[in-house]
Amino acid sequence: MKRCCSPDHPHCTAWVMPGDQACAHGHGQPALAPATAADALGSSFDMLQSVRARRDAPDAIRPNAAPAARAEIRPHLHISGFDPRAAGGRQAIKLELRGMPDDTPAELTLLLQSALLPQGGGRQTFTRSLRGGWRPLVVEFSSRGREHGQYRVDVELHARDEQHSGSVRTWVATVVLLVPRADASLAEIHQTYLAARKNVRIHADDASIARLHGLDGAGPLDIAIDARNASIAQLNFGARQGKIDMALPTIAWDEDLIEIDLPATRPAHPCPASSACLVYAEPDAGMQRHLRLFALDEWVVGRMEAGPGGSLLEAEADVLLCHYGEHGPEHEGLTRRISGRHAVIRQGRQGFEIEDVSRYGVLLDGVWPGKHSPVALRLGMRIELTASIKGVAALVVTALLPHAVVLHRIDAGGAAECIMLVAPDTAPSASAGAALPRAAVLPQLFHRDGGFWHRDPSTGADTPLGPTAALERLAGFHGRVRFTASPYPDYRAARGADRRAALQLSGA
Repeated sequence: MKRCCSPDHPHCTAWVMPGDQACAHGHGQPALAPATAADALGSSFDMLQSVRARRDAPDAIRPNAAPAARAEIRPHLHISGFDPRAAGGRQAIKLELRGMPDDTPAELTLLLQSALLPQGGGRQTFTRSLRGGWRPLVVEFSSRGREHGQYRVDVELHARDEQHSGSVRTWVATVVLLVPRADASLAEIHQTYLAARKNVRIHADDASIARLHGLDGAGPLDIAIDARNASIAQLNFGARQGKIDMALPTIAWDEDLIEIDLPATRPAHPCPASSACLVYAEPDAGMQRHLRLFALDEWVVGRMEAGPGGSLLEAEADVLLCHYGEHGPEHEGLTRRISGRHAVIRQGRQGFEIEDVSRYGVLLDGVWPGKHSPVALRLGMRIELTASIKGVAALVVTALLPHAVVLHRIDAGGAAECIMLVAPDTAPSASAGAALPRAAVLPQLFHRDGGFWHRDPSTGADTPLGPTAALERLAGFHGRVRFTASPYPDYRAARGADRRAALQLSGA
């Protein structure tokens, strides 16, 4: 820093920060050329900045330096906050995107698959902040009760084009997480990561001390140590029997994201749809007459609005329910106890969850969870609409998979329909078929490229579903089955006269 040099204020003694055009009192500083070499260097701060600029400058502008290509910034996933010895095995790691291309869409879908994660996997979304950076994501899991060893997490990152339903760009990576033995030392834990030649960063906090040794056979290492809060970080690689003493660490590292080139000639789905229905003409062996399929980011469950002659009116919800009496569906009476928007089912951090947003309440295993209080779905959970009057509509969770949840009606409508909620653009895991209970054996269905698919569990072959598909020949289908792109083929679309008549009957 230097004192004010304004010719208009010669008696000012305020200090001027390096690079400022005015002093603390607002007096402008003259732009004079330095007279001496010492003045050219300026303050110690200017000297340090100059040295750093020359050090970080590209080779092309360094004096007497051979021209060299600048290192390409590659997209990678930064994983931080991993503590292999966390209490009770409870982990919360942070995922950050770095080096992504500038033309990447503002929203990316992250798919995770691992034996450590709840339900075998998860689905989250990366979004950009107002400043253009990527908001980090936090993934929670528990390694308690797991056998010690290294567990892989398969990562898929999809960039979806808003004009097309399929994914136009895809990146993949493989993350390895360590579950150590109960008696494993910190040296053994860190040696596992260092031996893999990762770029390892160790953050030391709160004055705890760990000892790391035996690095002779680890090969090339790139380690960054960050000591905070009176922690001690001491590195000694020169001595043969040297050690590393540092604070209790969390481990962070980078995984390269490899972009997969999608085939340009990939055929489009023959019957694109986000909702559909499988109609069983012969509902034998406990199969339902209508298997209604929905592939949405979240599913709103609400009241079915039916008009004269079996017409279906516009509704606020996606999954429409009505009360079933002795003679079939009853669109008045108790059906009016189902709100237009009664409940919302979505994928959260702990898997699929349900939230009551209704006027009349929802009972989960006989208990009202409270309004706007999401509850994780579990296998066998009983869902009743409503809480004030029982028997209006009741469902049970018969299958809970990483990519889908199956709901069977257990009231009088159980012989008419069941519901399958599928995460869009998510393929089933290898163990999806084994996770289905015997009482709810269904074909392996999923959603991809804007349409529904069937996967043969024995061969792994995927078949697109459409009106022309021979469903009787596919595994899991029994009897006469047909596919329709409408989720409610047993109702017809309401015309203008039907809507006016329905409004008159309701007194609106």
